[in-house]
Amino acid sequence: MKRNLYILIGVIVLIGIAIYQNAGTGIQSVFRHEEPMPTETGPKAGLLAPPFSLQGLDGKEYHVGGEQDKAILLNFWATWCDPCKEETPVLNELAEKYKDKLNIYGVNVTKNDQEKNVPEFIKKYNVIFPVMLDTKADIYEKMYRAIAYPTNVLIDKHGVIQEVILGTLPPNELEKKVKKLVKR
Repeated sequence: MKRNLYILIGVIVLIGIAIYQNAGTGIQSVFRHEEPMPTETGPKAGLLAPPFSLQGLDGKEYHVGGEQDKAILLNFWATWCDPCKEETPVLNELAEKYKDKLNIYGVNVTKNDQEKNVPEFIKKYNVIFPVMLDTKADIYEKMYRAIAYPTNVLIDKHGVIQEVILGTLPPNELEKKVKKLVKR
């Protein structure tokens, strides 16, 4: 009876080893307790943020994608969007409060807006974070496949998207997400 038990245990161990070696990183990562970096880019949480560079209205070049000194909140908006108008003061507060750990980049989707209205919006809402123009909506539509205004993409300093938020959140909820983001 003992001999059969030892044989059964041996078979189970061998099956376990075979599964571990042949199942790929999915099972192996359970045993290693490490999170592999994503290798794919895309507009969803867990993937690397699609990289791009745009010139801000201040004349400086801004980059998204890859390793960064700070986390990024990427805000896609339009001047005619009422929720965007409501959210802008909240983004200003977050930009000031987390300026050492977070970059907020406003991306006006100019293809769906009027460029002449952007400076007026910035002045009216005293926007303190950099604003860029996505004139052809290539970043908004093709790279990030966004479908609503505003869309906020939370990207950690390693360039990995942590969350995509369509529409607005209550200010305290957005700040909770930012706090979690800057701790990564």
